[in-house]
Amino acid sequence: MSPNRPLIPARATSAIASSGGTARRAALVVLALVLLYAIPYSTVQLPGVFDGPLDSPGTLQLLAVCLVFAGLALSYDLLFGHTGIMSFGHGLFVTGGMYVTTILVDHAGYSLLISALAGLGVGLVAAVVLGAVALRVDGIGFAMVTLAFGQAVSLLVVSGSPALTGGEQGQTLNAAAVPAALSGIRNTANLYWLALAYLALCAAVVWWLTTSIPGRMMRAVKENQQRVEVLGLNPYLFKLLAFVIAGVLATGGGVIYLLLLGGATPTVSGSDFTLGLLVMVVLGGAGRRWGVVAGGVLYAYADQSLTRLSGSSSVASLPGLLRGPLQQPLFLLGVSFVAVVFFLPGGLATLPARLRASTMPMRGMPITRRHRAKRDAVNAKSREEVAPRG
Repeated sequence: MSPNRPLIPARATSAIASSGGTARRAALVVLALVLLYAIPYSTVQLPGVFDGPLDSPGTLQLLAVCLVFAGLALSYDLLFGHTGIMSFGHGLFVTGGMYVTTILVDHAGYSLLISALAGLGVGLVAAVVLGAVALRVDGIGFAMVTLAFGQAVSLLVVSGSPALTGGEQGQTLNAAAVPAALSGIRNTANLYWLALAYLALCAAVVWWLTTSIPGRMMRAVKENQQRVEVLGLNPYLFKLLAFVIAGVLATGGGVIYLLLLGGATPTVSGSDFTLGLLVMVVLGGAGRRWGVVAGGVLYAYADQSLTRLSGSSSVASLPGLLRGPLQQPLFLLGVSFVAVVFFLPGGLATLPARLRASTMPMRGMPITRRHRAKRDAVNAKSREEVAPRG
């Protein structure tokens, strides 16, 4: 045996490292889910972060909203981050889930389960029809078509039939149709677990799709659509698949959000809502699942917290030059977003790599034993990969 030939081939070493990394990531995901599941049993207080302990109804309600928005951000990232589609009408699916369920419960007398399933069915049909029409064009044309559909739905909700939708005030869900386990302050933990289950479902669906062959084709469409066409494949079908799955996931998020709010609100039908989802994806890192989850949670939390801050007495006592901007939550969110994008261009998902890079010594600085060992390991792996095989 040649002395330069590694005992274990480079491909085998790479496969072992890959499997080890997959197992480690799976263990971290399971640990995160267990910790999130256990939050309603915790009495830990985080002053300055939450107003009460973790098991208080107010804190659980806020966390549940954050989890729902993280799931909605994942559904939008399937379009924007993985397929390269920028839609300005994603909020119409959330609107459909909320309002179809509410109308069927309040006005048609159906049960909550039947109404929610009907809302998902309507979301599926709407995604197929809208996607089939809008995806005939690319780029800014697609964005404008989805924006037009979204604005039409928003106009229909606000001004179309106030007797059904409640107009600008929204429509309250009939509390008698909600199961006892999901109603009342005492059962806020159940709503939190429902939101957690929705996030887990979105993450599982997005992970399964993006690691499958159609998901790889979606990534290829994003990177170079013409190359996919040269290979004899139809990019339109892969984009339509991503659009339909993202729309159904968003519709389900609308149903969960409805239960959290106790009614349907027209704010989800506006273009601002979809722009918020886009900000969550960019904030976390487009195409990076767990970064998008972090971006959704952080954005939803900041939206709620900055709204309280803008109306606090401390801001009201400031001089007029400072009080005006600080009393606008969108201004505070915008400044925060610009700061994150400026200092973390790739989103929150790039933060761990940047921290690891910052621990490496700069050129000209003394190398510690730990850094020397890491450098030697990298060099040894490089020699193994280029070693001749015979």
